[in-house]
Amino acid sequence: MKKNKLTISIISITIILTILLLDQILKIWIKTHFAIGDEIKITNFFYLHFIENEGMAFGMSFFDKKYLTLFRIVASIGIAYYIYKSIKNNSEQLFIISLSLIFAGAVGNIIDSLFYGQIFTESTLFSNATWTPWGQGYAPIFYGKVVDMLYFPLISGIYWSWIPIVGGTSFTFFAPVFNIADASITIGVILILVYEIFFSPSSKKIQ
Repeated sequence: MKKNKLTISIISITIILTILLLDQILKIWIKTHFAIGDEIKITNFFYLHFIENEGMAFGMSFFDKKYLTLFRIVASIGIAYYIYKSIKNNSEQLFIISLSLIFAGAVGNIIDSLFYGQIFTESTLFSNATWTPWGQGYAPIFYGKVVDMLYFPLISGIYWSWIPIVGGTSFTFFAPVFNIADASITIGVILILVYEIFFSPSSKKIQ
């Protein structure tokens, strides 16, 4: 039992550190080499396209930036505690891995919000950001912008003319631009749903 706890602890920590490292390396490279709107075409359906947002995953925004950052911090502390309890209670590995992905993604975007405004100059349509001494950046602490760059325009077309409101206009699927942290959160949530449906104690009772 102790061996199982040690193994899943190592897996959880490895997932978290790997996601954070990849997320921040890519964000910092984009931030310091791209102007807003710059993009590199990787394939016909995958681009690195630099935007910044002040909201939640995939550019959504519902709260003042400071409160959103505080909410993320509190939520991340709660998730970290839940991971600890789940490992201690020998919960299913899939469930712990899911929580680890969500935690890593949340912390990845918290880093942007807390620190990027302190250590980078402003990214503009005409110039990339540069490193700056602590506190001389473009925004106060809590108000840094989240860096997004992953863009997958899988399908593009025009809505049929007979469709109300949007008929005749163009569309792109998948339009949102996101980052590795967002993807980590999304994958974690999907895996939790898979766990709840197929592997949780309640689902086994139903079966």
